[in-house]
Amino acid sequence: MTDERLPTARVAALDDADADARWLVRSLWSEQAVGFIGGAPKCCKSWLGLDLAVSVASGTPCLDRFDVERTGPTLVFLAEDSLPHVRRRIEGLCRHRRLEIESLDLHVITAASLRLDLEADQQRLDATLAELRPALLLLDPLVRMHRLDENSAADISRLLGLLRHMQRQHEVAIAVVHHMSKRSRAQLGQALRGSTDLHAWSDSAAYLVRRKNRLCLGLEHRSAAAPEPFDVELVTDERGDAHLRVVEGGDSDDHLPAPPLADDVRRLLADAPAPMSRAAIRKQLRVNNQRLGDALLRLERQRVLERTPSGWQVLRGRQLSL
Repeated sequence: MTDERLPTARVAALDDADADARWLVRSLWSEQAVGFIGGAPKCCKSWLGLDLAVSVASGTPCLDRFDVERTGPTLVFLAEDSLPHVRRRIEGLCRHRRLEIESLDLHVITAASLRLDLEADQQRLDATLAELRPALLLLDPLVRMHRLDENSAADISRLLGLLRHMQRQHEVAIAVVHHMSKRSRAQLGQALRGSTDLHAWSDSAAYLVRRKNRLCLGLEHRSAAAPEPFDVELVTDERGDAHLRVVEGGDSDDHLPAPPLADDVRRLLADAPAPMSRAAIRKQLRVNNQRLGDALLRLERQRVLERTPSGWQVLRGRQLSL
């Protein structure tokens, strides 16, 4: 038996940071949270996962609505999509956000397979996380990444314990795409296919459910309140690029954050032929000066904008040529 003791600390020495401020994407995903993006087949789970990944990598709002609080590299593995298809999806999201794909700090695992129940693959994933230090890891879908019995609490507990260890070791948020059964449950997370340990494991979760002709997104958080479920839809623009968006005018609109001012500022400056002063931006957008200042500083911290002697402009490499 080892004589080495477990690390301990007096409770007064523990981090007392305000839990309300610890978001990866405000109201949508907690910082360093593990959890699931769940839904039945063809419910746009992968689209939501990629939207989340592009947002964290770029600092642009998820679903054009939810502000990113921690921008950083993202790492994704999409087991059911070819690499050219992955690129096309992400290119379309970049065009929608007016981002250059070359500037996007998003990394794709290009291995033919990733098995979380195999020690060799576990070690390779651990080494990749140690090197990239991503803010978010997206794994899509769980069923293609193991050959365990999903109904076995013992098997699933080991797999989830591995992911929890990686989350803590590398201080990374982990979003796992997983299927839900069609059975009605009091809590959406209880409909995740397999062991009930799946629902219990999640810190943050997003569930996409079809109700009649609507696609509804419900959120859960272990340590924070979530907005009421709201409708989303997959739309395609004139270029053929697709993205998810919040359906405006729904019953739950009052529970959602307003479209972020930071996104309006970014879009205005992306279209501007030259840097704009704060006064000119304020006049164009007709916004409160304090709110505008907060938005400009946030975009500067996220390396989306830069301040020049002539005014504010989109940071070089962030803007598409229009």
